[in-house]
Amino acid sequence: MKIVIIGLGTIGKTILKNLSRKGHSITIIDEDKNKIEGLIEKYDISGIVGNGACLDIQREAGVRGADLAIALTNSDELNVFACLVAKKNGVKNTIARVRNPDYRKQIMEMKDELGISMIVNPEQDTAAEIFNLINLPSIAQVEHFAKGRVLLVEIVAEKGCALIGETLITLGKKLNTKVLICAVQRGQNVIIPTGNFVIEEGDRIHLTSDAKSLRDFLAEVNLVKSPLKNIMIVGGSRIAYYLANELSKKKYKIKLIESNLAVAEELASELPRVTVIHGNGTQHELLIEEGIEAMDAFVALTDIDEENMVVTMFANKMKVKKTITQIKSDDLVGMLDELGIENTVSPQNIVANRIISYIRALANTRGSNVLTLYRLVNDQVEALEFYAKKPEPIYDKPLKELKIKENCLVACIIRENEVIIPNGNDSIKLGDNVIVVTTHKNFDDLTDILE
Repeated sequence: MKIVIIGLGTIGKTILKNLSRKGHSITIIDEDKNKIEGLIEKYDISGIVGNGACLDIQREAGVRGADLAIALTNSDELNVFACLVAKKNGVKNTIARVRNPDYRKQIMEMKDELGISMIVNPEQDTAAEIFNLINLPSIAQVEHFAKGRVLLVEIVAEKGCALIGETLITLGKKLNTKVLICAVQRGQNVIIPTGNFVIEEGDRIHLTSDAKSLRDFLAEVNLVKSPLKNIMIVGGSRIAYYLANELSKKKYKIKLIESNLAVAEELASELPRVTVIHGNGTQHELLIEEGIEAMDAFVALTDIDEENMVVTMFANKMKVKKTITQIKSDDLVGMLDELGIENTVSPQNIVANRIISYIRALANTRGSNVLTLYRLVNDQVEALEFYAKKPEPIYDKPLKELKIKENCLVACIIRENEVIIPNGNDSIKLGDNVIVVTTHKNFDDLTDILE
């Protein structure tokens, strides 16, 4: 596909890094000459220095007839206008980053008229993910397949969990609920487990299930946690605004701490059901004074990763049931487990995954069978949903008879209204949706799972 990326902040670079592995024809546009030159040296791409919303700059970049333009500058207005110009240049699909809540509502209503295919808001998307983590306290991460009918969730094998010390074969015989454990993170290692794999305390387990089976499973293995009620948020960012607004609608009790007085006053005005406190949320004395020990959940949303990490460690020390930490830098990910920081969110990765999934869906119309894509465990694992839309020799054969690649697992089969957690006797049929979990990269077709 021919793709144009306008604006090379952290999100643009993250998307570029992922797309460059797929053989797309990519052109980047940015006003920073050093960014352009550095990325051209690193990747097989072309680049133009200039204003990406300018008609002549886009034409110089060769965008005419491109499949997709992605506008990710720091200006909402520039991103929308860049998409309009791209459509004028014959670009088939456009994506705009729009962060301002006032703009977003209006633009969503006018999206079709403006010719914008997709609008992304890193802050709102991140807030939605954090909301899910709070609303589902037993779960560390959740993704949705098959229009929400199938969940891919991450849980932690905590002390007392019935999974610990058992092989997957034994668990399959003992448990009444049918789920499929499809990937396990142990320290820095990722395992696509076989039947003889033994779960250990602290393992981060990724499994597929439908919603009802998941609830039954969590109860069966002693991982049901009581609902969270009292929430403390440190940092009055846009993410904090979106999160506090949604939580307050669900009757959560929220304390939001912000160090900037003007921002705190604005948040207090916009969030009447939220207790907003002006103060430095990284100071332990203030956190104790505001009752951190009585909190069910703690969310660190300052602009500095290191501050978020330190204050989360303090919240863990205070025995807060669930802590969630914003981490923007991928360089810090490797030390999180050692510091006891379990639940993290990354705005750039969340948005990048959304955009990459959209691109995969576009590619689906051009021969790829991938409907949905998620990257897990710091991009070490891909979870893909395929549509079995054309006849293949692998159909109607028991999975146990197929020569499936190592570190590759058929995690779920959706057949009409039936969700199948497969064993070796199940088979893929024409018309199925099939979820595959693998450490391999760049699968485009179901047949890619075979050796």
